[in-house]
Amino acid sequence: MPHKIRIANTISESIVDGPGLRYVIFTQGCLKHCLNCHNPLTWDLNGGKLVEVSSFYEDILQNPLLQGITLSGGEPFLQPEACLEIVKFAKENNLDTVVYSGYYLEELREMHNETIDKLLKEIDYLVDGPFENELRDLRLLFKGSRNQRFIDLKETLKSGKIITLYEQIEE
Repeated sequence: MPHKIRIANTISESIVDGPGLRYVIFTQGCLKHCLNCHNPLTWDLNGGKLVEVSSFYEDILQNPLLQGITLSGGEPFLQPEACLEIVKFAKENNLDTVVYSGYYLEELREMHNETIDKLLKEIDYLVDGPFENELRDLRLLFKGSRNQRFIDLKETLKSGKIITLYEQIEE
């Protein structure tokens, strides 16, 4: 059965929300409320609009230049069923996936939520951790603050240890 997802917005072409050209879905709802969050309009759990997950698919498939799909927020892990459906669609269409979360990977694992666990196994890359204003650094690639990690989840699952990418601060 198709899922619905509450979203704030979408961007059909982005180069700042992960590697390559990406389709970005900003999920609605976040409990973190980070100081100086770049998306505070996504905090309201009942804000945005409720749409069918499949409503993005045609737009995504029309752009042959897309490398992947990014789920941002808000907090995508508050809607894991819908996000899992989107990630599976991406995989079926040879697109990689980046998911931004205010939770650290360790926290997501400790939730012991079956759908979140399945989602983590399907995602290619996870940018984890809350935005911390005192650690804000505009030179970081695909991250807003130095506490956040860009995790290669496939390699992390294979190796059993957290494998990060884009650690260098861009000069």
